[in-house]
Amino acid sequence: MVRASERDVRASGHDVRASEHGVGTPEREVGTPEHDVRASRGDAGGRRLLLLALILFVSYLCVAVSLPVVPLFVTRNLGLGNAWAGLAVGSAFVATILTRGLAGTLSDRRGPKRAAAWGLGFYVAGGLVSAMAGVLAQGWPGFAVLILGRLVVGLGESLVAVGVIAWGIASLGPQRSGKVLALLGASLYGAFAVGGPLGLLLLERLGFAGTMLLAAVLPALGLVAIWPLAGAAAHPEVVRPPFRRVIGRIWRQGSVVCLQGVGFAAIGAFFSLHFAHEGWPMAGLGLTGFGLGFVIVRALFGHLPDRLGGLPVATGSLAVEMAGLLVIAVAGDPRVALLGAFLTGLGCSLVFPAMGREVVRLVEPPLRGTALGAYAGFQDLAYGLTGPLAGLLADRAGYGSVFLAGGISAALGLAVTLRLRRRVVAMV
Repeated sequence: MVRASERDVRASGHDVRASEHGVGTPEREVGTPEHDVRASRGDAGGRRLLLLALILFVSYLCVAVSLPVVPLFVTRNLGLGNAWAGLAVGSAFVATILTRGLAGTLSDRRGPKRAAAWGLGFYVAGGLVSAMAGVLAQGWPGFAVLILGRLVVGLGESLVAVGVIAWGIASLGPQRSGKVLALLGASLYGAFAVGGPLGLLLLERLGFAGTMLLAAVLPALGLVAIWPLAGAAAHPEVVRPPFRRVIGRIWRQGSVVCLQGVGFAAIGAFFSLHFAHEGWPMAGLGLTGFGLGFVIVRALFGHLPDRLGGLPVATGSLAVEMAGLLVIAVAGDPRVALLGAFLTGLGCSLVFPAMGREVVRLVEPPLRGTALGAYAGFQDLAYGLTGPLAGLLADRAGYGSVFLAGGISAALGLAVTLRLRRRVVAMV
């Protein structure tokens, strides 16, 4: 039954690709007017993709700046424990999980540009609400306002990510979806690389409220920048299957990216606290090391999922991520821990675009935003659950146990990927 289902999925993916590429029509020779038109459109799509990547980088600093700052604010200023700090970080991702289906439907029906614009607006609102928590700066009232701000930011993240990714794929075409996912992901994690030390620097100079106010300005700039850009086609007339059916088609790929995301969530929420607990310097460089490794791989090898296929690339990537997290778990020196963060970034880099390429091939174009929303929701699930659960683990077994758990999760993701590869080989 499993093999029959997978054959149906592959056949469906083949039909989608055939319809998109016009199977049955004569090929155009290079140099014909039709080819020139397609080349011109491709150049325009490439330029739009680069601009979207830049806008995404600037806007996502709203999220990246807050990651190392929020747990420090909760534990030091509000006087609450690690579990509450993890909940504050993870609450944004919980909101993202709960709204991915809505974001995907909005992107498909109203167009990806509309979804991205709404998301950037929620980024601004979430930053402003979070700044109010810094003004209160007292126990549970401040924490409640902070959670509200984080939930609004999470809603914004759901809309921005789905909208921009669907917009980028519409610009270049599904056959280059791996490149789109790789470039846009590099923008996100490049923001993490810059946002980590920037957030701690701003926290020292401006305080928590000032940091969040500045973070709210950045997505406002992104909102202005996307306004004159041409949007992508909407599909309001298509009859859509229930969201659970879409999840049923992509859950295997989603489970891999979920297990991969535990390691990043552990670094984002607890790396700075780990360094502070050990009395080590350079706490803000954890996300920088992770982001540096991440961007290097995306820049040099972002084409590999399209060239080699998603499953082989994900297999090697998860093995490297597992090694990096284990290095952090046993590190007795800050430089070794930073090396582990760098290795983790190398490993995490291509998992999302590799498995995302497989997702794009499984669905029809009018459902692509919904499917990508469901797929990204699996990664959000990892981010949302890791914060509070890892906080409880850190309270009982120390911070090293958090990164050990991330390494075990990466190993489980590797096992799932190897099983998927064996199924594909058996079907050939």
